[in-house]
Amino acid sequence: MGRRKKIVQECERLMGNPEHIRNIAIAAHVDHGKTTLSDNLLAGAGMISDDTAGQQLAMDTEDDEQERGITIDAANVSMTHEYDGTNHLINLIDTPGHVDFGGDVTRAMRAVDGALVVVDAVEGAMPQTETVLRQALREGVKPALFINKVDRLISELQEGPQEMQERLLKVIKDVNDLIQGMTEEMDDVDDWTVSVEGGTVGFGSALYKWGVSMPSMQRTGMDFGDIIDLEQADKRQELHERTPLSDVVLDMVCEHFPNPVNAQPRRIPRIWRGDAESDLAEQMRVVDEDGEVVLMATDISMDPHAGEIASGRVFSGTLEKGQELYVSGVAGKNRVQSVGIYMGGEREEVEKVPAGNIAAVTGLRDAIAGSTVSSIEMTPFESIEHISEPVITKSVEAKTMDDLPKLIEALRQFSKEDPTIQIDINEDTGEHLISGQGELHLEVITQRMEANQGIPVNTGEPIVVYREAVQRASDQVEGISPNRHNRFYITAEPLTEELIQTIQLGEASMDMPELERREALQEAGLDKDTSQNVEHIHGTNILIDDTKGIQHLNETMELVIEGLEEALDNGPLANEPVQGTLIRLHDAKLHEDTIHRGPAQVIPATREAVHRSLIDGHIKLLEPMQDVRIDVPNDHMGAASGEIQGRRGRVDDMYQEGDLMVVEGIAPVEEMIGFSSDIRSATEGRAAWNTENAGFEVMSNSLQRETIMEIRERKGMKLELPQSIDYI
Repeated sequence: MGRRKKIVQECERLMGNPEHIRNIAIAAHVDHGKTTLSDNLLAGAGMISDDTAGQQLAMDTEDDEQERGITIDAANVSMTHEYDGTNHLINLIDTPGHVDFGGDVTRAMRAVDGALVVVDAVEGAMPQTETVLRQALREGVKPALFINKVDRLISELQEGPQEMQERLLKVIKDVNDLIQGMTEEMDDVDDWTVSVEGGTVGFGSALYKWGVSMPSMQRTGMDFGDIIDLEQADKRQELHERTPLSDVVLDMVCEHFPNPVNAQPRRIPRIWRGDAESDLAEQMRVVDEDGEVVLMATDISMDPHAGEIASGRVFSGTLEKGQELYVSGVAGKNRVQSVGIYMGGEREEVEKVPAGNIAAVTGLRDAIAGSTVSSIEMTPFESIEHISEPVITKSVEAKTMDDLPKLIEALRQFSKEDPTIQIDINEDTGEHLISGQGELHLEVITQRMEANQGIPVNTGEPIVVYREAVQRASDQVEGISPNRHNRFYITAEPLTEELIQTIQLGEASMDMPELERREALQEAGLDKDTSQNVEHIHGTNILIDDTKGIQHLNETMELVIEGLEEALDNGPLANEPVQGTLIRLHDAKLHEDTIHRGPAQVIPATREAVHRSLIDGHIKLLEPMQDVRIDVPNDHMGAASGEIQGRRGRVDDMYQEGDLMVVEGIAPVEEMIGFSSDIRSATEGRAAWNTENAGFEVMSNSLQRETIMEIRERKGMKLELPQSIDYI
């Protein structure tokens, strides 16, 4: 244990000197050897034993990662490396290469300043290499290149020095073409292309633990000829001893990647839109450990002993136990329970973590991946742009009812850990909807539920949730209670887009003082009288009480609201939620006797009145839409736009950006199921795409009836629609 303790102490000593810190990510196409390379670096830094490096896959901590042989979660590690007579602290994040887990890559890039891009010498630059590079450059992260699996060129392809050099130069050129295409628009970046002479390209074999670069050849006197001789003579151990991979890579990291002091002045304006003149901006630019605490949480993971761990980059200030910090988007503060750094896959608690480091914190219960955590209230960092968003929703239910509470808990946890998942918990039906980035994504999650939480689940077919909304103002309708003693008179009308947004953004809600709410609604275009009579807001619907002096209405109002909510949660067409509707209560006739105006009377009467008014307002089904953006090389542009148009979608724009064409359009979510495999095959895997929710649009009339019937059947409702819905 003594050695480990020494390493921790050394890390603690180095944490306070940002000039000697490097925060880097390793990124690559799936299976190009990132995780094996990380193992090597850990062994070289004395963190795991030399013999098992490469087989141990220390960074793939989950069983399913070891089984599938792919990295699913980004893993963090800190190590020290002596370069040029000075010890350096290197915080490394190993990221997944599989496209379904691109969210992890994007989040990792937010925490680092340099990205080591790994490319397989035999396969060359691949589509995902392109994607991870783009994610790095978009975040202002500087690239360097490591060409892995060079041993295969010698042993499998039997290439001589000349052929080998040509092949390696081609890989470098391909990567540089990508970098140039992506950075020519960027003013804050000088030339970021990589080169052998400049020392920003390394070669080697992560499996056999040797590596070379121009500086290392000068240092060890080994050139490609010697390497080929040793490799062919099967003297791989000697090769590893004479030119160990970890030294080559870690030297390159220390020499060519920016430290936080160099990087933050460039990165902060890219990822933060706050006031550039403020003290806080200055503290973040100069990596001020005495400044306000600012932490960008890039990852949330679950530790069976410590609970939730938030890891992320400290941009300013010093994190310590017991601090009370704000979490963006959440009221109140969270108290830091412990702070630590990563050593291998393990977390080591330390006294404090100053600016410029990657920290692991417990106690931030409100943080999700992407939260800004700080000691003062501040403009949060830009939300992390994911290259793909959830496109598929499946229902998940526990096989046995006893597991239901456990299932709900597990789902809540998943949505915190991975913001690219959306969870919708339906307490009534026990059907929980989980949306993710692709089939593999959802498959991994449901498997982890069974494996890690021991909850057997059933998953359903992919489904889409619709909304219902009125299209015009209705006439006044009457709702009568079952005992015929109570009557309610109601109308419904559509709200404007601006009002809906005001409610969605929480700028007008029932929690605020009445005066503020009134002003916000008036500003969004609601007339003065109406805004004074707002009785209730439910979802994006408003209830207005326009009645005058009705006896007993006050004590009955709670029941009216209950009936209203029931009616709006389950619209008249297909029990889907109603949105964007203004309901006015004009008049009511109530029985004097409390007994005759109880819940069993008022709730059905209100519900009936609301549904009738909605039908009279020509309520229709709305379907969820997605904005689709596809980045694709020129020759695949037709195929990409065809994929959108073939899905009841429309293409809105096509333009050139860097070396790619961008196709932008919009399509219904329902038609986007299966999109990822189709777009891959249509563009030979060269497309990067991004889908974002674009709200709801009224579904075309020709599809209304058919879709309503399908949903009613799925939900086990009566298949006859009320007579009055003949307008569809």
